[in-house]
Amino acid sequence: MQKIVPNLWFDRNAEEAATFYTSVFPDARIVDTVRYPTEGLPDFQQDFAGEVLTVEFELAGQPFTAINGGPVFSFTPASSFFVGFDTGKDPQAREQLDALWAALADGGEVLMPLGEYPFSPHYGWVQDRYGLSWQLMLGNPEGDWRPTIVPCLLFGDTAQNRAGEALDYYLSVFPDSRRGQLVHYPETTGTAAAGAVMYGDVELAGVWIAAMDSSAPQPSTFNEAVSYTVTCADQAEIDRYWAQLSKVPEAEQCGWCKDQFGVSWQIIPADMGTLMARPNAYQHMLAMKKLVIDAF
Repeated sequence: MQKIVPNLWFDRNAEEAATFYTSVFPDARIVDTVRYPTEGLPDFQQDFAGEVLTVEFELAGQPFTAINGGPVFSFTPASSFFVGFDTGKDPQAREQLDALWAALADGGEVLMPLGEYPFSPHYGWVQDRYGLSWQLMLGNPEGDWRPTIVPCLLFGDTAQNRAGEALDYYLSVFPDSRRGQLVHYPETTGTAAAGAVMYGDVELAGVWIAAMDSSAPQPSTFNEAVSYTVTCADQAEIDRYWAQLSKVPEAEQCGWCKDQFGVSWQIIPADMGTLMARPNAYQHMLAMKKLVIDAF
């Protein structure tokens, strides 16, 4: 089981979105679908009774969870996903990149046009029909290995110039972690200060996550539309990660928390499915901030 998994918040179309992504990405599949209870929901969720709650799916080996949560949160470019294509492994990599680009751009918005850039011979940044951002890049076959899909955090707005600080902090939080690439801005460039992170990535408990400081003003920052589940073996591990990653008390709800950089996390037990099968488990969960296994 992967320890850290991206969660994507959708406005009642999580199942549709997961079906779309698994139809356009390589090596993709729907893994599991969970539905809201048919009774015992609070008033604000009554119209969700029996509907899809979450859809677990995989794209090119990367697990995701799509949440059917309503119109509360919307995606921003602060959270995006790199998708790498390696010509050293696949001679059709460029063609596959172009095909995925066409599918993601259909009904979406191009943020950086597909073309040649100093860092890649073929790259583009697109916001798809659901608002989720993807950065497609033709990779360097001589570079260090990375998974096909890597989550990326863009530090701008209220989190400007904090990418390096965040990467260092996450390395201190997660055991079995290591630093990957780290490229600094040599001088002040737009909103990025000299020494800020142009690009950096870290491997956290086996999962690669990238971060960048924006060189252009950003109208929005991180929110709960993209969060990261941390699966814990026991209550002691839940307690430890909660203490390290929950820095905004007003954001604490049902195992969700927010760190000092504005990134949202869900700290959950590994046997969450078993716990949720207990009588009135959903109601018990709604009453919690940090999840307490014995309280289910």
